[in-house]
Amino acid sequence: MDHISHFRREVRAFETAARRTLDAAEAPVVPSCPEWTMSDLVVHLGGVHRFVTRVVVAGLAEPPPVTDISIYVLPEDRTGWPDPGGATPTPGPLPAGLVDWFAAGASELAEAFERTPPARPVWTWSAEQSVGFWLRMQTVEAAVHRWDAEHTLGTAIPIDAELAADAITQHFEVMVPARRDRRQAPPGSGEHLRFRRTDGPGDWAVRFVGDEVRVGPADEPSDVELAGTASDLALFLWGRIPADRLTVTGDPDTVDRYLALVPAV
Repeated sequence: MDHISHFRREVRAFETAARRTLDAAEAPVVPSCPEWTMSDLVVHLGGVHRFVTRVVVAGLAEPPPVTDISIYVLPEDRTGWPDPGGATPTPGPLPAGLVDWFAAGASELAEAFERTPPARPVWTWSAEQSVGFWLRMQTVEAAVHRWDAEHTLGTAIPIDAELAADAITQHFEVMVPARRDRRQAPPGSGEHLRFRRTDGPGDWAVRFVGDEVRVGPADEPSDVELAGTASDLALFLWGRIPADRLTVTGDPDTVDRYLALVPAV
């Protein structure tokens, strides 16, 4: 998959959606992230991009210190920007300079990905310690937050099917273990779920046994099956849409159990 092309497309679409709210007296609250306004969403994704750029460009083997604000290349005039550590949602209009800062940072990260081999070892928060991890992770994150931004305007375009299918696999390979570890999720008791894509090939079977998350072929009966387009499956797994947007067959209580086993971060 050409993750870089997907990344560039998603961040451009994110920027476009954000700029559509610049004339509003108040930055709109993001329905899928109700603790944030559009200003908070922009500063979040822009900050992540700047952080990852530093890791990739410098080839860091450890995360940069959180006190090093030079990472974020902040302009002097940050009037109306969200206050780091402050209460959210951030009131007031979306500052145009904040969107400009986001666009510049997204472009710098795309260029860093283009000129750096994916296999280059760098620090990540996952077991996979490579630039390729960050490229895949940031492409998926850009797509989800682009959807958030467009959904705020009522015009969200589905995630590209190829990218969404990869996001589903990435979710089970990377995000599920991370979420369970960070939130000290309860042990599994054999829950078996199947996620079936309806707009192309793709089945993901997941079983929770104790602290293990076993992902394998969907060749055994499951407690419940959730079926939908690749985009809808990915958006459900990322907590953006409810299960009732999918076709659920089997024990619905297992879906609720899944949400407890894989808590939101």
